[in-house]
Amino acid sequence: MALYKLTDFDASYRDTFGGNDIKGMSVYAEGTDEKIGTVHDVLVDEEGHFRYLVVDMGFWIFGKKVLLPVGRSRIDHTSDRVYVMGMTREQADNLPEYDERQTVDYDYEERVRGVYRTPSVPVDASAPLEASAPLSSQTGVDVPQSVSTTGYTGATPVYDRDNYTYDREPSLYGMNEQNHQTLRLYEERLIANKRRQKVGEVTVGKHVETETARVAVPVEKERVVVERVTPNDAGTPVAPGEATFRQGEVTHMDIYEETPEIRKEAVVREEVRVRKEVDHDTVETQDTVRREELDVNTSNLPIEER
Repeated sequence: MALYKLTDFDASYRDTFGGNDIKGMSVYAEGTDEKIGTVHDVLVDEEGHFRYLVVDMGFWIFGKKVLLPVGRSRIDHTSDRVYVMGMTREQADNLPEYDERQTVDYDYEERVRGVYRTPSVPVDASAPLEASAPLSSQTGVDVPQSVSTTGYTGATPVYDRDNYTYDREPSLYGMNEQNHQTLRLYEERLIANKRRQKVGEVTVGKHVETETARVAVPVEKERVVVERVTPNDAGTPVAPGEATFRQGEVTHMDIYEETPEIRKEAVVREEVRVRKEVDHDTVETQDTVRREELDVNTSNLPIEER
């Protein structure tokens, strides 16, 4: 039955307890206002069940750390305190010192359990578990009513290291509603939200293109036509003095022609309007969510869930 430190088993264990941290809580003797130490660490089994609180006994025994079975504690998150039920100063002296560098094996646990067990009542490992008897007047430890003297060799109970389970001693490891706060079960759920982000940019501008345009312009050009004709009275003599012969007589005629005159003017060809439209769509996404379910180990005892 390997044991692990709480942070080694689950680094985010504070989230499981709603942000609360049991480490660092003050430890007080039950029924008194006497502080005996602080919670240094927590040891859990392979399934994550609390088994021991590592208590720094600095207020009783300076520099000594011991293991406190979780069933002998009462955790009060309201006052940030852990109350130890039935521990005496003598028991604290007799408890083996906890060293983080050493392995917590069965033999070490038996030394721890031997201090907390009621010395006057023998316990057989094969005995079935039933309801707990009243607290012992000596140590305040609950012990099973159904016990046997088989294998009893004195004040120390006999257990089989190969078959030992923590369920056999609920007085040491049982977490009940009376001595511990309600266990909260958490589940994850998906929260849908939206955020606006820029995915691109559209640039609308203009540039100038050139091309060769052709236009047809009708033009007129004048030319001189010299036409010689024979009059009808050709050969008829003229009256004396009518014929005048003048040297250098010249006739002038202006000649014109049209040439194309080209100019350019700018006109509006079209308008371009730029706007945005919003398209609506539904996007589905999925992810894995976790949910805690309650595991109830009744040890064959009747139980009623409400």
